Amino acid sequence: FFSTADKLEIGVPFVTAGDKPTRREALTYYRKVAEHFELDVRQYHTVGQVAQAGDGFELVARHPGSAEPEKIRSRNLVLATGYFESPNVLGVPGENLPHVSHFYVEPHPYWQQRVVIVGGGNSAVEAALELCRVGARVSIVHFLGEFDRGVKPWILPDITNRVKEGRVAVRWCSRVVEITPAEVVVRRDPDGDGERIPADFVLALTGYTADLALLRSIGVAVDEKTGIPRHTPETMETNVPGVYIAGVLASGFDANKIFIENGREHGGRICGHIKSKPPRVSPEG
Repeated sequence: FFSTADKLEIGVPFVTAGDKPTRREALTYYRKVAEHFELDVRQYHTVGQVAQAGDGFELVARHPGSAEPEKIRSRNLVLATGYFESPNVLGVPGENLPHVSHFYVEPHPYWQQRVVIVGGGNSAVEAALELCRVGARVSIVHFLGEFDRGVKPWILPDITNRVKEGRVAVRWCSRVVEITPAEVVVRRDPDGDGERIPADFVLALTGYTADLALLRSIGVAVDEKTGIPRHTPETMETNVPGVYIAGVLASGFDANKIFIENGREHGGRICGHIKSKPPRVSPEG
């Protein structure tokens, strides 16, 4: 992580060996928090349907090992589904080939391989730096003439120097028009001839878009221009009473607005608003 432990903790002190937690330390910490507060976590369940029921909601969730779906009732509903499961696709021939991926995990499988990275944001830059350090031959294809403005300032000098050294090649102002089993065809001029870049692997790290289908299905309005669900920022409650959003969902198409450090504040706003509501009284009194 690029954030220090105090920026990541959620109600329980986060003690780490160094200033910035590792992935393993963070996973252990969040698991321990869930255990400490005895959270009822239903892992590997897919929520396929949500409907208003009485004074609350009914969720239909399915586990791959169960024959029948499970119905879960709740008075309030918080959607914090993120956006990493819905990558922005290139929409070009060959994008579905087996050596093409929209996700990057670690550099070691790409040792001494020719890797083309599509994109110019944080994910693309961080992957390029890790790959060149393990001996991969890296080429970046970006449609702008410089890296994205949202690239973290402490890694921008690093990638700039690697480009100057020639350890990372960049095709600026270029777009991928086709991917073949052995090459990536890029074009700088829409009417010009394409350049063919040899590639053993292609990482299309062009960002992600939140899947808002579940929100829309229960009546939450979404701004078509910004992609932001209609909500009150002070409480995170949407236009549907009792339905809240948390995390990057609230940033719409501009995912750089919300990250771990400020997204963790959403939980307090939501809980505070739920606690402030008057208790519900049954018809019998």
